[in-house]
Amino acid sequence: MPGPAPNAQCSPLPDQTEQAERLDHFMARANAQYYATHPLLSDFITAPEISQVFGELLGAWAATVWASMGCPTPVILAEAGPGRGTLMADMLRLITARVPAFAQALEVHLVETSPLMRQAQAAAVAPFGARWPNLSPTWHATLNSLPDGPLILVANEFLDALPIRQFLHTPEGWQEHYVQNGAFCCVPCPPPALPDGRALDPDCVVELCEPALELARLLGQRFARTTGAALFLDYGHNSSLTGDSLQALRHARPAKPLDAAGEADLTAHVDFTAFAAAASQAGAAIWGAVTQGTFLRALGLTERTEQLAAHASPHDAAELRSGAHRLTAPEKMGHLFRVMALASPSLPMPPGFMKGPAE
Repeated sequence: MPGPAPNAQCSPLPDQTEQAERLDHFMARANAQYYATHPLLSDFITAPEISQVFGELLGAWAATVWASMGCPTPVILAEAGPGRGTLMADMLRLITARVPAFAQALEVHLVETSPLMRQAQAAAVAPFGARWPNLSPTWHATLNSLPDGPLILVANEFLDALPIRQFLHTPEGWQEHYVQNGAFCCVPCPPPALPDGRALDPDCVVELCEPALELARLLGQRFARTTGAALFLDYGHNSSLTGDSLQALRHARPAKPLDAAGEADLTAHVDFTAFAAAASQAGAAIWGAVTQGTFLRALGLTERTEQLAAHASPHDAAELRSGAHRLTAPEKMGHLFRVMALASPSLPMPPGFMKGPAE
């Protein structure tokens, strides 16, 4: 979770302002280089790689949402940040086996910029495209280029990699973090404007992810005019918390975020409060955020895991149960990760959520 700002005492900007780089520009450049040149997800493991049940449940979730939309044909099934393609492959395996009418209606679209990742994704979903030609994916560099029409979007650990800006409330006024020579420096700036209108306390770092807010507005506007839903699973917070959450992984170990740009995966906690506010103001209905453990258990993670374990070898059964525990236990990913859905206001509550206040 975000906490106190370790870089609150940053240096003022030197005279050579052209040498300094705004934090979000630094983060975007570093991550673009990292994902283009490094082995696929070599520094971390995501939920689809932990258990096949994760993708199967999201496939069933998408099928249920499609039915609530009135079973439109065609319908776009899109994934943002598809990684190795494991999640989409697991979803399609469930959909083609259990809901063939949904499979026939689908057009698969993947939002990915890395050529290395696109190759892996193509290989992962190729078996489904061979049997169902409409399941051969189309790739996009951004969500903006998705075609019009009914849409179901899933995004697992996508928002956390979007570049952030950091603002520091000091006695001298608001400052923004820039990066120069591997360290933060500060530039005077106006107060940041968050869509939820929260009060900003003195002596705090405030993070603003403008690409996430733009995405929320884009989807909110889309769902206000065309039926659809989007599901986001990511680590973050569902409150008015502020603080520095920028972090890096290099060689599967924590690293200093400003060191060796392009050699580490840079992420920040998702501000679901601001994300929801931006989407709601643009016209979407908001569900969640709920904890990942609550969401997956509501979808039947435990039951499906035991169903598979009953027909598996002792070793594989243990692996299945271990994966389910890792995904849902409060001390693992169950509470750190949260789940939010954006949807057309005309649609009913999607599976996995609850009426009333979020957790």
